[in-house]
Amino acid sequence: MKILVTGGTGFVGSNLVKSLVDEHEVTVVGCQTECKIPGIKKFLQLSLEGIDWRHVYGQDICFHQAANNDTLDEDQDEMWRANVYGPIKLFTTMASGGCKKFVYASSTAVYGNSPAPYVVGETAKEPLNAYGRSKKAFDEFAMKFAETKKVDVIGLRYCNIYGVGEEHKGHRRSYITQLIEQIAKGKAKLFKDGEQKRDWIYIKDVVAANLAAARYEGSGIFNIGTGQPVTFNELVKIIGGDSCEAIYVDNPKEAAYQNHTECDISATKKELGWSPKFHVQEGINDFVNELRKNEAC
Repeated sequence: MKILVTGGTGFVGSNLVKSLVDEHEVTVVGCQTECKIPGIKKFLQLSLEGIDWRHVYGQDICFHQAANNDTLDEDQDEMWRANVYGPIKLFTTMASGGCKKFVYASSTAVYGNSPAPYVVGETAKEPLNAYGRSKKAFDEFAMKFAETKKVDVIGLRYCNIYGVGEEHKGHRRSYITQLIEQIAKGKAKLFKDGEQKRDWIYIKDVVAANLAAARYEGSGIFNIGTGQPVTFNELVKIIGGDSCEAIYVDNPKEAAYQNHTECDISATKKELGWSPKFHVQEGINDFVNELRKNEAC
């Protein structure tokens, strides 16, 4: 098949592209300063002028992973340009060029601090930042777009993703990655009191969720997590062992901080036929092994 992957040099996108290039004709929208992947058909460099739209016609599937996912960025105009207006133009252009299947990255940031576990269609969407608000806005567009254009559109509300491929993200890297680095240097820093919970989802499971969504016939939004949140204190013990101690600091962004993320994935399992294979202990073990292999190369 002919497949377009936006954000194809980023964290999720690069891992997804690696799973596709051997069997499909893949065109990537990305950035040359991120991951470089051999085997893609065409690379569309993002710039102020945008991408060359000629190359998005005639695609069978669009995996839209590109986003400004900086939760600390409160420039709403820029957030909307990257996460709402640009993707709307992309979907509209691709549909006019014959694409009938769209899989895109949404986020559990749309739920804010609504009580967990999150249930699609039931849990209130009360995002705490511009990023979450932009994802909520695009979700609303995407489902209307599916109905009016008679195409399949599947939104995946990712929870907290970690794994190989996010090295370029700086302060936006998962806190699991940051904790691994901190503990290797002898210290782990957490916001007080370390009892905030996260539903961590491993990158290999996220790739599998995208592939399952591409096989799904229909449209909808689905949570992508494990449904088994852990505290940051528990993470420190998982990574560093029982003797590892944390340093606790004040949270400067407490009002815009999700204290408990947890997905209800029952509908995802039923509709997409997907369920996570890695829970946090297994995922971290595999992640560390992957890091060691990369260091050995």
